[in-house]
Amino acid sequence: MIRRLHVGPRLSEAAIAHGVIHLAGQVPENHPEGDIAAQTREVLGHVERLLAECGSDKSRLLSVQIFLADIADIAAMNAVWDAWVVPGATPPRATVQAALADPRWRIEVVVTALQAEEQAR
Repeated sequence: MIRRLHVGPRLSEAAIAHGVIHLAGQVPENHPEGDIAAQTREVLGHVERLLAECGSDKSRLLSVQIFLADIADIAAMNAVWDAWVVPGATPPRATVQAALADPRWRIEVVVTALQAEEQAR
């Protein structure tokens, strides 16, 4: 069985199957004009909120893909990431430069995580 959250005509914000959570790419919706640090904080907030809705948290990340409009932003993005990620639970991660769908976006983050064990049953 697949459970989908926030289903829209084009995509769902999350899908859960067999205790594995797949989030859609999270982008800065509230501060698309902000700098990379502000956009990263907002996007990671979206990730946390969705993981909580799915019965998980950032300590249960399986993998993360980060897309930056400009790879020169990696140091500033990493500063926010390093303060956010759970020490000892850092996931496998890829960070690449990519043309994003909205030119105001500086970052998009795609996450796969596990549900809490009691939620996955």
